[in-house]
Amino acid sequence: MSRSGNLKLALIGGGGVRTPLVIFGINESARLLGAEELALYDPDSERVRIMAELGRAIVAHEGGSLRIRVAASAEDAVMDARFVLSSIRVGGISSRAQDERTALDHGYPGQETTGPGGVAMALRTVGPSLEYARLAEKRSPNAWFINFTNPAGLITQAISQHTGVRVVGICDTPDELFHRIAAVLQVSSQRLRCDYLGLNHLGWIRRVLVDGKDVLARLLRDDTALDRLYHARLFNPDLLRSLELLPTEYLYFYYCRRRALANQQAAGTTRGEEVSRLNDRLMTDLADHLKSGSPEEAIPLYTNYLNQRSGSYMKLEASAGSAFDESNVLQEDPFRTATGYHRIALDVMKALCGLEPRRLIVNVPNRGAITEIGEADIVEVPCTIFNDSIQPEACGALPEAVKGLVLAVKAYERAAIGAVVSGSTMLARKAMLLYPPIGEWEPTHELLNDMIQHNPSLQYFRACSHDETD
Repeated sequence: MSRSGNLKLALIGGGGVRTPLVIFGINESARLLGAEELALYDPDSERVRIMAELGRAIVAHEGGSLRIRVAASAEDAVMDARFVLSSIRVGGISSRAQDERTALDHGYPGQETTGPGGVAMALRTVGPSLEYARLAEKRSPNAWFINFTNPAGLITQAISQHTGVRVVGICDTPDELFHRIAAVLQVSSQRLRCDYLGLNHLGWIRRVLVDGKDVLARLLRDDTALDRLYHARLFNPDLLRSLELLPTEYLYFYYCRRRALANQQAAGTTRGEEVSRLNDRLMTDLADHLKSGSPEEAIPLYTNYLNQRSGSYMKLEASAGSAFDESNVLQEDPFRTATGYHRIALDVMKALCGLEPRRLIVNVPNRGAITEIGEADIVEVPCTIFNDSIQPEACGALPEAVKGLVLAVKAYERAAIGAVVSGSTMLARKAMLLYPPIGEWEPTHELLNDMIQHNPSLQYFRACSHDETD
């Protein structure tokens, strides 16, 4: 894929609160990419209008020329696009909050991509994601479909298995951990290379190379350094030493479930509920600023929102008490950070355009990267990305300490996708049985019923399925 002018990009889910970050990143690299237009589509016309206006203000503030257009339909958005970015949240943030509350009510930690909340999110998101991917395949057959949508690995697998679109799943979690390791070790990111493997939100670092020398053992002996690796105090140092691995932060909801649950119960809320309130305030304030004709003044307001949200990340689950207080508000420019939602997307697109060949962690078909996993299964591994190709790195066998967990979660992902494609409640319950954070048969009946009751988008399970549910 060579660079050319008039390059069009599309963002499905353009009403999402991170859209302005993506706009900033694309505008910043517009000349390198040859990008002239970003078409936004979202079923919520008011939200996408607000995000488009804020995005235009950001482009104007930065002195860019990227055109931001609200598309009349998803088909209009993806038509002739070189890249289609998908970042949808079916049911909105209120559905996430409800998923996490349902999990909490049933005695599980509430989290959007893991545990019962992750199951509900997957069941309602696979179908719409497949529809958008098929539309992109039809209207832009040469496009890359870049999936941000969570649970990213599972959704990427569904798209890869059930459409012919060229898809890659992205997540900034591994890269964020790499940068934190570099900061703790006080070395530049260029000197650091991490040996990483796993699935999305289920990955581990097994070697930390500085100038080619593995320093993981030294890092694991340093409690102070380990304490600074994550957004909050998540893992006991002895846990990490026992694994001889560094897990990404989402493993907290596997390794420390009781603690996460107790802290959420003590707080009386979940991250989804807190973010929902934060988002409601943001949208009201943005609408007021934009209505008064001062879009530039909305940029600091949005910046503060990002710093508040990022600064509170994982705080509620890791310790009792409120996560949203002044001490947790970051003081940084979220647009120009070295990592983040927008940075990984731009790195992938630039590499695919042949501009900057990169070694990046992305979600792609395994193709022999991890020995125990099927060729077509989606894994999260280092890949060499350059000039329209993505080649996964050979990672070898899974470490013994994580093999069972990875294979069980992959079996869950396959079953969950099958449940959506077939409309089978029995297969949905099987998915929950296979999934280690649930792992029992009896609770799946009430869990699934509550998910269906609170999610209008899951009603098709009742309409389509003739399975027994108890």
